[in-house]
Amino acid sequence: MFRILFMLTCFFVGSAFSLEVSANGIYDYKMKAIDGKAFNFSSLKGKIALIVNTASKCGYTGQLEGLESIYKKYKDKGFVVVGVPSDSFNQELSSEKKVADFCKFNYGVSFPMTQITTVAGENKHPLFKELTSQAKDGEVKWNFEKFLVGKDGKLVARYRSSTKPGDKDVVTKIEALLK
Repeated sequence: MFRILFMLTCFFVGSAFSLEVSANGIYDYKMKAIDGKAFNFSSLKGKIALIVNTASKCGYTGQLEGLESIYKKYKDKGFVVVGVPSDSFNQELSSEKKVADFCKFNYGVSFPMTQITTVAGENKHPLFKELTSQAKDGEVKWNFEKFLVGKDGKLVARYRSSTKPGDKDVVTKIEALLK
């Protein structure tokens, strides 16, 4: 009896962990865009995506300029930046409209952005559960972490906050994935 219970427990625990990473990568997830319209990550199929948790009142906020720059440089080749504003670290403005206005007027942001979203902790959005489980190196620790996703919707690389969008490693990987 013990052996059967042990085997069943292993099966169910193993099944629960195997469900963590979606077979479709990021394509199963939906959010609202910053303007309130639906944003379905399946719209990114076949593209290279850099998903970044942003914050308007952070020391790294100037990276929005670099994100916009690489977005403009590669968007016609199948690359997209997706900004995910987050107040997980208490550094985001109080509404999507304020965030959108701030990003547009201060940094000329034209890449897609989502609604303000929890990216860390037990209430983090399922997309970030997916990304951090694929990365296997823990929680989002701060604003402006970058997740580079391939055309198949699976994580290719993760960059912590201090890595700038124009960093040689980031750009080299983007260019290689676009070939």
